[in-house]
Amino acid sequence: MHVLQAQPSKEELCATILIPFPCALRRRNELIDVERFLGASVMEPDTRIQVNAKGFCAHHQVLLYGQKNRLGHALMMHTHLKETMGKLQPILEAARNGADKNAATPAFKRLLGKGEGKEDLAGAARSIREMSRTCILCDTIEENTRRYAYTMLHLYKTDDSFRKAFANSKGACLPDMAMLLEMAQEELSGDVLKSFIRDLSAAVERSLEKMEKDLEGFTLKFDYRNADKPWGDSRGSLERTVNKLQGWCLGEEPNPK
Repeated sequence: MHVLQAQPSKEELCATILIPFPCALRRRNELIDVERFLGASVMEPDTRIQVNAKGFCAHHQVLLYGQKNRLGHALMMHTHLKETMGKLQPILEAARNGADKNAATPAFKRLLGKGEGKEDLAGAARSIREMSRTCILCDTIEENTRRYAYTMLHLYKTDDSFRKAFANSKGACLPDMAMLLEMAQEELSGDVLKSFIRDLSAAVERSLEKMEKDLEGFTLKFDYRNADKPWGDSRGSLERTVNKLQGWCLGEEPNPK
């Protein structure tokens, strides 16, 4: 069962769109959920069912391990491991059958790329790859983030002061910009949609142009001839650029104070 965080207030959204939105809310919820999954929820049946089925991605395994609750972490991984072993059994059997079929195929057919059993092996590989990519934390965070984005779009449509705040914001990182573009066409229409796309595009372009100048200034500071020149806004530009292109992952925590 996914645990949904409370809807953010207008004031909270106004603060986070300056960071930009919704990286701050996503990161805050990620830290809350990591702690929650190793707290009382470890023993909640609904949570354990979801953990057993999906497990955690490598990124969230690192965060969980960093909580230093080895017992809680091990309890979750033990039951997840047992369920994974059960799922793997038929997949590995199909892989073995595919290998047997391929071995029984005449050599000339295998040279022509017509060996039997290849699809069985490829199917087993796909199934295992899909199993290793599921993560209950990623799913929960994505669901909450989309709810926040929906709230933001609703405020943009109904609240003039929020619309002005958004127009003067830093926009969003590129992955979240893609999400907002997809959701905007579903939640907005007409002049409001047109205005939102223009404001979002202008905010992102404005932010990227400043980052380009700051990042250039950062690189120039490594030339000894520029050692005495002021840093200006170039300090931290590397982190800001990466976070803008990929979503927050480097530097100071993005949550508003």
